[in-house]
Amino acid sequence: MSKVIVLYPQPTDVAQFEKDYAQHTQLFDEKMGITGDEKPYTVTKMLTTPAGTPPYYQMAVINFNSPEEMQTAMASPEVAELIADAHRISSGGAPVFMVGV
Repeated sequence: MSKVIVLYPQPTDVAQFEKDYAQHTQLFDEKMGITGDEKPYTVTKMLTTPAGTPPYYQMAVINFNSPEEMQTAMASPEVAELIADAHRISSGGAPVFMVGV
């Protein structure tokens, strides 16, 4: 299994980010042909701790069955649109994209 991890910095306006992110996930599902309740991704919100506010507000992890499937998806025009949209909604700075296994 391969993963794309997207880290979103703390937004300048949390309410706006939440609204935009809800629309972003709808766009993601549409572009990737995802239907139903089972999703190939997870979303985790980072919590403030006694050590302070973390640099990232949210993490999305998108799972792929193989490196080849991930590479094919990442090269598609649909994912290029989704990456541009991720940058658009990330008001606290550019999102960080990482690839893992």
